[in-house]
Amino acid sequence: MPKKSFPLSHSQLQEIVKKYPTPFHIYDEHAIRENIRALQKAFAWAPAFREQFAVKALPNPRIVQILHEEGAGTDCSSKAELLISDYAGVKGEEILLTSNDTPADEFQKAIELGAIINLDDISHLDYLEKNAGLPESLCFRYNPGDLMEGNDIIGKPTEAKYGLTRDQLFEAYRMAKEKGVRRFGLHTMVASNERRTEAFLFTAKLMFTLAGELKERLGIHVEFVNLGGGFGIPYRPEEEPLNLMEIGEGIHKLYEEMMVPKGLGDVAIMTESGRAMTGPAGWLVSTVLHEKKTYKDYIGLDSCMANLMRPAMYGAYHHITISGKESAPCDHIYDITGSLCENNDKFAIDRKLPKIDIGDLVIIHDTGAHGSAMGFNYNGKLWCAELLLREDGSIELIRRAETIDDYFATLRYPGSIIK
Repeated sequence: MPKKSFPLSHSQLQEIVKKYPTPFHIYDEHAIRENIRALQKAFAWAPAFREQFAVKALPNPRIVQILHEEGAGTDCSSKAELLISDYAGVKGEEILLTSNDTPADEFQKAIELGAIINLDDISHLDYLEKNAGLPESLCFRYNPGDLMEGNDIIGKPTEAKYGLTRDQLFEAYRMAKEKGVRRFGLHTMVASNERRTEAFLFTAKLMFTLAGELKERLGIHVEFVNLGGGFGIPYRPEEEPLNLMEIGEGIHKLYEEMMVPKGLGDVAIMTESGRAMTGPAGWLVSTVLHEKKTYKDYIGLDSCMANLMRPAMYGAYHHITISGKESAPCDHIYDITGSLCENNDKFAIDRKLPKIDIGDLVIIHDTGAHGSAMGFNYNGKLWCAELLLREDGSIELIRRAETIDDYFATLRYPGSIIK
């Protein structure tokens, strides 16, 4: 079985922990750069290709800056994510705001930044015009309904709150054109952690068909087709990684067959990956605090689901290794838990691992996307630090650990010294 790797030796990790106490997420700059370069290579054929990094996956300006240096833009879902993009040097139409029950101030900030706005509902067109004005470039998100099956993470399209139906889509473009919008894009997002090549080819075929019909029926020549993200990663060691080159070549073939003959051979291609860019390049490092033996054997860490929600939320698998014991036999069975007052606060259930001792450093793999980003303060738990392993081997603090003073800073109560 293939092994999950960690870029630091046991002794190197021990030295880092002396300066930055656990728990913390640590990200590998080199791996992140290699991930986006692999995606760009797969779509090098496209007249113009840009990865719109899904900021929600890892909303840290330093990470966004690294990806922008490699040519990425951003896909944003909130005002904070728009600001993260701006602070990281992502500008103008490199930024995409994908609307999702969006309030006026977020539309206004997107207009101010010159971002492309991607509307999630036909009714949002009037709301946008009234509250922020219409942008220079506009896009609509398509929900294909029962044409796609979805999965446990993103849900079935027919039950999803996202996107316009086919009929609504054409009506929305017609309305926008009548209101004076002249530049358009086309968007969908129907996959999450998908590793089947055929799923991405089906999405491309669906979108290229729509692009052709928009030109034929409404005279709209879209400037880009955003195929969304959803590129999966192998969370389990036995899983095979996604074949990006196969996907890229398959979409290239469809582009030549469907877009070029209709005079759409200049249409740019976008993707909006998050997980595939940063997921495998991140790890949550924790220290073992307790061992409990009742009906099962439990290992208690100094982290909890506030630091990594996916296992509790989705039943998601994250591989676990014990630093310094990577070659030891996995002859013990544990539940790996946190200190949250919830019984689902478990990183692993009945996991075969080496014998674990109090004080061991536990490495939870593939936490570079939807890890720290999904943190919360339930039970008064605090956000942990985020570190960056630079390409030169140095360690950079890119988010300090939240403190108890941070937690209380926004609270107001009798006797509070904060006014």
